Amino acid sequence: MNEILFVVESAPEGGYVAKALGESIFTEADTLEELHTNVRDAVLCHFDAGAAPKMIRLHFVHEEVLAV
Repeated sequence: MNEILFVVESAPEGGYVAKALGESIFTEADTLEELHTNVRDAVLCHFDAGAAPKMIRLHFVHEEVLAV
């Protein structure tokens, strides 16, 4: 695996939540800097030594709800 993709959303209580696509990896953080650190740590903990993807992509999703 060369890369892994995380979908990042704003958490209802503030901060961010990140979920990996295709892997059971989830993390959260209060700031973007903390999110970057937490995502890296989660990926390294999830995979065996030397098997972690070389690239981590974060896809930020911003949802807006409009009243009709």
